[in-house]
Amino acid sequence: MKDKTRIVIVDDHPIFRRGLREIIESDSKYLVAGESGDGDAAIQQIKSLKPDVAVVDLNLPKIGGLDVLRTVRTLAHPPAVIVLTMQAEESVFNAAMDAGAQGYLVKDNAVSDVLAGLKAVAGGGVFLSPSVAQFLVRRHQRASLLKEQKKGLAMLTPTERRILRLVAENKTNKEIARELFISHRTVETHRSHICEKLELSGNRALLAFAFEHKSHL
Repeated sequence: MKDKTRIVIVDDHPIFRRGLREIIESDSKYLVAGESGDGDAAIQQIKSLKPDVAVVDLNLPKIGGLDVLRTVRTLAHPPAVIVLTMQAEESVFNAAMDAGAQGYLVKDNAVSDVLAGLKAVAGGGVFLSPSVAQFLVRRHQRASLLKEQKKGLAMLTPTERRILRLVAENKTNKEIARELFISHRTVETHRSHICEKLELSGNRALLAFAFEHKSHL
């Protein structure tokens, strides 16, 4: 007989955790091995219990959900993680995916979707609430575009790469010049060369590229 899939639930609302546990354990394939109400306790529990899947709220006391994800993904045998959140926002979604989430479950859909989410991520797949599915499509489109532009990124000098990262931090030319101990005009020249190599037209396009691909720079 196959062992049950072991789950840890991380959420700071006990009533919500209890409801989620009842739904999960209504399916005999799953066992809730533990519950945590804050990020620090969650990390310790995941380390000790070694669950197959962790269902983690993003808004946690002590250590936030994203930091929990970043920590547990460094473990020798990290669990698959489904993020729980009230936020159906693209920036939050991308941050969760960058941190290593395999699932993104909006709490409005948690009751109806959690079992399907567990089945997907426990099997090595990805699960998203329908309201954020389009975010993954756009994420893949951006990744494809970045792949095409990687040749240009590879051509950047170390100074140009650093300037691009500073642009992504919304630094002005004057701020970049002060940080790198170079002149304002030299920064402008570097930005122009970066645009040429990335086939971008103008500083607005450069700023948009830097913001959009910040996590890859």
